[in-house]
Amino acid sequence: MSDIRMTPEEMANEVKRLVEQLQAAGRKDLLLHAIGVPLLEELRIEAARGRLSRLQITSDYRFILVDYNKEIELQPVHKAVYLLFLAHPEGIEFKRLADYREELTGYYTATAKGLDRDKIIEGVDHLVNPLDNAINEKCSRIKKVLLDMMDEYTASYYIISSHTQKHFEGSTRIWYERLKIITLPRELVIKE
Repeated sequence: MSDIRMTPEEMANEVKRLVEQLQAAGRKDLLLHAIGVPLLEELRIEAARGRLSRLQITSDYRFILVDYNKEIELQPVHKAVYLLFLAHPEGIEFKRLADYREELTGYYTATAKGLDRDKIIEGVDHLVNPLDNAINEKCSRIKKVLLDMMDEYTASYYIISSHTQKHFEGSTRIWYERLKIITLPRELVIKE
């Protein structure tokens, strides 16, 4: 029986002891039932967190996963989108991308050396237009490149993913903010 005065460390040791007993009895089915699939997924994501690589952004805008000794190869427009979301750990709603037009233009100009200014402006116009699917296409491409390089749990920290925040206004109105974020801890990002 568990004692409510156990420390978290003592509880973890008790859980470990019980897990070992279930495994020895060949009852992984009961173990999975006890843990539950949603928690198992959370644990897998947490385990991936321990294997995260530092992301170095070089002065010429190469994206290097330092601890994996791999480069994330993206087109300049994808790099610009990624840099925008890296710069905003709080997240950005796609429908509010127009508020970031100038910043996104700056990133695209920096990553697309030699590209015609009119082409850059046109590309940014597509990205910030809420009726255009360009931003979704760019985020999907970034996700594919990352999933080709690492497992889905590790990639979940690097991709631009959805995060919904529920807000209460007064006592009767509820609204949702559908943010897109990169959950990679920013202390792992190194900029030259």
